[in-house]
Amino acid sequence: MNGGPRQDPMTDIDSAGLAGTDTSLIIVDDDKAFLQRLARAMETRGFAVETADTVAEGMRKVDQRPPAYAVVDMRLEDGNGLDVIELIRRKRPESRMVVLTGYGNIATAVTAVKLGAVDYLAKPADADEVFLALTRDPTEKAVPPDNPMSADRVRWEHIQRVYELCERNVSETARRLNMHRRTLQRILAKRAPR
Repeated sequence: MNGGPRQDPMTDIDSAGLAGTDTSLIIVDDDKAFLQRLARAMETRGFAVETADTVAEGMRKVDQRPPAYAVVDMRLEDGNGLDVIELIRRKRPESRMVVLTGYGNIATAVTAVKLGAVDYLAKPADADEVFLALTRDPTEKAVPPDNPMSADRVRWEHIQRVYELCERNVSETARRLNMHRRTLQRILAKRAPR
């Protein structure tokens, strides 16, 4: 076992696939620590990185200079990252975009892809996953994840998403999920399954 310092997976260098192309990349995420780490990691891979931590700032920067690549968080404090994706698609249709989210939701993934995202990654995604998603040949299928979410986790994520969309109203969430209110309360009180 190596006793040296652990290398951060966010800083592994690999810039294959970017030579001679427009490498402009915008990263929009309100988790500032993650945003800075991912920006540094993408710069080491050859991207010219712009960052934004709000939907408004992201849309302003996209309007000024539509990027060739984008990594956008789905949920930001001031709105939905899909608004940024939609603006990029209008301004620069050939742009390659990846949506990040802590809420793995099939309906949202479908919307993101319809708006032009090339991939949809659950957070926390590392720089290697993001890089591969941005640079993969469009005709090539995505590699299945090494450790996909369990069915229990997918169900829990879906319930949490509906709960948030119902503004944390248990009765309304239970009604929309066609679930007994007490059952929902027990699920919400438990920790997330692995």
